[in-house]
Amino acid sequence: MNPYILATLLFGLGLGTTITFASSHWLLAWMGLEMNTLAIIPLMAQHHHPRAVEATTKYFITQAAAAAMLLFASTSNAWLTGQWEIQHISHPLPTTMITLALALKIGLAPIHAWLPEVLQGLDLTTGLILSTWQKLAPFALLMQIQPSNSTMLIILGLTSTLVGGWGGLNQTQLRKILAYSSIAHLGWMILVLQFSPSLTLLALLTYFVMTFSTFLVFKMNSSTNINSLSTSWTKTPILTSLTPLILLSLGGLPPLTGFAPKWLILQELTKQDLPLTATIAALTALLSLYFYLRLSYALTLTMSPNNLTGTTPWRFPSSQTTLPLAISTSATMALLPLTPSAMALLTS
Repeated sequence: MNPYILATLLFGLGLGTTITFASSHWLLAWMGLEMNTLAIIPLMAQHHHPRAVEATTKYFITQAAAAAMLLFASTSNAWLTGQWEIQHISHPLPTTMITLALALKIGLAPIHAWLPEVLQGLDLTTGLILSTWQKLAPFALLMQIQPSNSTMLIILGLTSTLVGGWGGLNQTQLRKILAYSSIAHLGWMILVLQFSPSLTLLALLTYFVMTFSTFLVFKMNSSTNINSLSTSWTKTPILTSLTPLILLSLGGLPPLTGFAPKWLILQELTKQDLPLTATIAALTALLSLYFYLRLSYALTLTMSPNNLTGTTPWRFPSSQTTLPLAISTSATMALLPLTPSAMALLTS
């Protein structure tokens, strides 16, 4: 892609998210979300592959439906209450509709079916943008409206953690596994949103760091399915030995970074007298942990059948920059002790 066009599209992505962040009026927030969607569409379809075009079309239709629902809900809110302010949404009907529209935008279960299919059709770089940056603006709106319908949020959260764990069990495609991982993590964030927004923000930022490093590892190895992971040993042995730690951090095992948000969310749910919700959420995390362990097994305990065992395969030298990968990998494995500082920063 032409670098000027790429720069314009990335600028559009950043501007759309910034407009949504800064807006207090529903029309401005909607405009920011639309800019976001329109800026990523050419990035998704840039390879002119039938699967990429199909994924782009699915994404566009889904996002257009969510944006139309959001616009209708905000107009209904203005009609019922006379207010266009995001903070002043009080009527239950527009609140429910806006929550569902934003849930569709970020891919929460049970309205998640588009996310694995879309992510599967994209290259890893665009998939990374879709899994991280594109979640920011809808989450900012969800945190601002603070939906009063607590039962609906808990149902959305629990369904997402269950579907995210269950859906990834039988997958062999890495991008689909990462899509279900995304659904599960978003479910955890939605569960605690109404009780502790700062905790949701911590979980979101932690998820971004872990997902960033996972996508970069797969990109470095040019891996798109589980079978291709077995050749990683001969390409990048040190990175391959560290990758299971990244995957187990996504699964939420101590003493890795991913343990902190899950631990704090379970603690907060217990404080709010929701022990059953906390128990179900903890059990659904075991489903996700299974397929992370499966990936770790494929990476470290299987080897591709070669004629000369242990020989490095011939390949072109890699021109990828490894500094972002090194920083995000270190953060994914070692940021757990900074959890109190991060919480203090987010709550201040």
